[in-house]
Amino acid sequence: MKTLKGPALFLAQYIGDQPPFDSLEHIARWASELGFKAVQIPTLDKRFFDLEQAAESQAYCQEIQALLAGYGLEICELSTHLQGQLVAVHPVYDSLFDGFAPPELHGDPVARQAWAAEQLKLAARASANLGLKAHATFSGSLLWPFLYPWPQRPAGLVEDGFAELAKRWRPILDAFDAAGVDLCFEIHPGEDLHDGATFERFLAAVDHHPRCCMLYDPSHLVLQQLDHLAFLDRYHPYIRMFHVKDAEFHPTAQQGVYGGYTSWVERAGRFRSLGDGQVDFKAVFSKLAQYDFDGWAVIEWECALKHPEQGAAEGVKFVNEHIIQVTDRAFDDFADAGTDREANHTLLGFG
Repeated sequence: MKTLKGPALFLAQYIGDQPPFDSLEHIARWASELGFKAVQIPTLDKRFFDLEQAAESQAYCQEIQALLAGYGLEICELSTHLQGQLVAVHPVYDSLFDGFAPPELHGDPVARQAWAAEQLKLAARASANLGLKAHATFSGSLLWPFLYPWPQRPAGLVEDGFAELAKRWRPILDAFDAAGVDLCFEIHPGEDLHDGATFERFLAAVDHHPRCCMLYDPSHLVLQQLDHLAFLDRYHPYIRMFHVKDAEFHPTAQQGVYGGYTSWVERAGRFRSLGDGQVDFKAVFSKLAQYDFDGWAVIEWECALKHPEQGAAEGVKFVNEHIIQVTDRAFDDFADAGTDREANHTLLGFG
């Protein structure tokens, strides 16, 4: 068995214009002082990470690594969640998702999609240059507007949607394979890959591509009312990344999973800081240890109530207390009577 690494911090929710969140060096110093050991870096903001340079320049990657090492940190993974979203966008969301792309691509979904695919391929090379084994992204969605079947979905709609999704992602998966990096889709509402069934459908559509993997975030499973522990039992062979994020679900007479268009604070299901929700993290960390997960425990702060800096500070302690230092021996080794095949055969009655 292997021991999880951590705690690490996903920087996406912390990047801003005010110190210490206005540069990679400032945020690295802050994270280090809290006790983090690694950071997961989004790749759309060049103030923090230049994806194009990282894909082309080993020297640039070494500079970033050296900067972080000066604060006792390393990069656990890179993220292209926003670019991945743009690989597949249903037209109803075109204007909303334009904000994730460069201004010159706004209003041109074909060019935007091509740019997004190239961004993913750059991320494959950048990850390889950094010596990383896995990368985080979203699948995007062509079918989300048709999630609830009313009116009845036309025959073949879902099959055609996943065939097109696979067509768009297959060359990207091949690029990650060439780079020797696993591509981990975060299973997330709003994406076509939002639960186990949709992941399996996509996996089949890409012919069980060896680089098609998962980012496991139990909070999204709680909000969908999936069994987040049984999910680990079923899908652990595909899980290469782990977001440590909590959530709670308290249905009422007014609302349930869909939220009734209310704010995050008022929803039946809402994200919470670690330990404040309903994720059974003791069991989650135990199962990850049982299944030899050797990746990072990456805190992603999203809470409807608590301040992000408090969430980060408390999260370090929470993860440290939950990481299981796996045993290198059996608890009953003290009673080992040795190995004797002849004696074994006698005990079994055929000696």
